[in-house]
Amino acid sequence: MGTITLINNETGEKFDFELIECTRGPKAVNFSKLFEKTNIFSYDPGYSSTAGCESTISYIDGKNGQLLYRGLPIEELVEKYKFTDVAKLLITGELPKDDIQSQEFDLELRHRSFLHEGLINIFSAFPDGGHPMANLSSAVSALSTFYFDHKEMGDEDDYQTMARRIIAKITTLVASSYRNSVGIPFVYPDVSRSYVENFLYMLRAYPNGRLKYSLSGEEEILPLEVEALDKIFTLHADHGQNASTTTVRNVASTGVHPYTAISAGINALWGPSHGGANEKVLDQLREIGDVKNVDKFIARVKDKSDPFRLMGFGHRVYKSYDPRAKAIKGLKDELAKKGIKMNDRFSEIAEKLEEVALNDDYFKERNLYPNVDFYSGIILTALRIPVSLFTPIFVIGRMPGWCAQVMEHIKTPNIRITRPRQVYLGK
Repeated sequence: MGTITLINNETGEKFDFELIECTRGPKAVNFSKLFEKTNIFSYDPGYSSTAGCESTISYIDGKNGQLLYRGLPIEELVEKYKFTDVAKLLITGELPKDDIQSQEFDLELRHRSFLHEGLINIFSAFPDGGHPMANLSSAVSALSTFYFDHKEMGDEDDYQTMARRIIAKITTLVASSYRNSVGIPFVYPDVSRSYVENFLYMLRAYPNGRLKYSLSGEEEILPLEVEALDKIFTLHADHGQNASTTTVRNVASTGVHPYTAISAGINALWGPSHGGANEKVLDQLREIGDVKNVDKFIARVKDKSDPFRLMGFGHRVYKSYDPRAKAIKGLKDELAKKGIKMNDRFSEIAEKLEEVALNDDYFKERNLYPNVDFYSGIILTALRIPVSLFTPIFVIGRMPGWCAQVMEHIKTPNIRITRPRQVYLGK
């Protein structure tokens, strides 16, 4: 490993710091002893130039629009594997070796998807009309009281049980949070259905467990809907040290129960600048109203005196087209071809906005390309997912990543509590 030398221009002192060679991406300077050596802090608001951990889980190349899970490109994973296969990859480091292993893991999650009756009773304390994200974060935090032994994990079996349990139960918690928010009875999981289909079943079924049937006599859950939602979960499964993942790691560093740390991540994800952005995209498409109004709103984006922002464009890391957005756009087009009814007006407006962004110098100079949130809301609407569930859907997809991240963090030798410094400017 090399070193980098900093020189204090006031005193002439020189300080050497280790350069870390990453397997992908730029080198990193080990500044963990910066204050100890120099009595100086680094100042990096938003941590845009700061690495807070070492990780082997996911990698983002923002310049070239690349996303990898455990070294495998997202395009390959979303095309060839189910979400539960990808979940296994993230928490164990390995994909299922064959269809039998794939089915066994999916079945294990289904059997773990039931909630303790005491946890179900907690939902009765939540008011009707409460946002499912508020219910969900509270319920996940409460989950730690039912499985308190996960606070002290001694071996890999303990870690795997912790991760598989919450990955399994999060679909039931999301469905229950939604049903509670609209005042309808809960529906128990059906282990005869796959992980993703079971979620749609718990969302749509009547209290007697029966689904509504169409006039053609077909059951309400279509295989194409299951396949589409499966891909959406996969595209959200992990994404480096984003705000919610960093929150999970920061809270976990205090030694709390892992489900409590994940609950904190859910709260971070709720923000409109993070997981809640796809809701805002739909609000904006509704505001634009018609494709003939696009140019007027583009002009507002360019007007420095107008606070209007175009939602679903640009990304903190990606400086080119978000690879997840490409996959989402392809999924939207595929579903439309196969007969899934899209909101044609929203689709037309969105495609016109994308066309402008990819060709207008204003957008290209600022790297304002569509991100994963831009088309996901249109697809979720076509899948009859309520808008209030858009961010909880994100939670289900991100759960394997959060579990992998919290396990990696806890297993790190000589782990330290996260404790940034501050530049004090007060009296």
